[in-house]
Amino acid sequence: MSNPSYRIFDASENAVIVYFSDILSSEQTQKIAAFSHALKTSLGELIVDVTISYTSALVTYQSLSIDHFSIKQKIKTILTQLNDTAFSVKQIELPAYYHSEVGADLNAMAKAKNLTLCDIIKYHSEQIYSVFAIGFAPGFAFLGEVNPILATPRLATPRKKVAKGSIAIADKQTAVYPAVSPGGWNLIGNCPVSLFDAANTPPLPFNIGDSVKFVPIERNEFIRLGGHID
Repeated sequence: MSNPSYRIFDASENAVIVYFSDILSSEQTQKIAAFSHALKTSLGELIVDVTISYTSALVTYQSLSIDHFSIKQKIKTILTQLNDTAFSVKQIELPAYYHSEVGADLNAMAKAKNLTLCDIIKYHSEQIYSVFAIGFAPGFAFLGEVNPILATPRLATPRKKVAKGSIAIADKQTAVYPAVSPGGWNLIGNCPVSLFDAANTPPLPFNIGDSVKFVPIERNEFIRLGGHID
């Protein structure tokens, strides 16, 4: 997993940023997640935080305990040893109720792409997605990539309110809205499982680098699992 093309730059007086590649892929995401894990394990309290994005990692460190030069040298050493780093990713299965009563854009997407609803369900649920990033809202995971036939631009005008659990597509990515919020993604279904609970440890069922697979369920199962139809 070592990457000779990485680049390291100073980001602030107590942070550096590591760029891994300009190419987004599940392998790249797992590499960055493995780096974050190895860095925290190796340097412990010297690391304040590691903020992961699609192709980079921002490393914030204790500047009173280690300087820029030393942290960069340690980062370079860890990067060269990533092949030997034990880092496990997990696959999460999420129940998905695909229907126009919870997916307001499902019928329009099917019509625009000349697909049946069954086609959309098949293409969306057969894919295994990588957690590229987590942001926008607690528990909102950017998952990719969808089958190219399902790639759909964001809505021209975002909705003021999107229901909790809504499964959506924007461009090449898909996601589940973990709470009621505004949103401009195309809604195709709903997941009745809560994706964020501050009282749990950890509060999320997945981490960056993990995989997610959607499992289609029927309406009665959706309701039994706690799903709501507005």
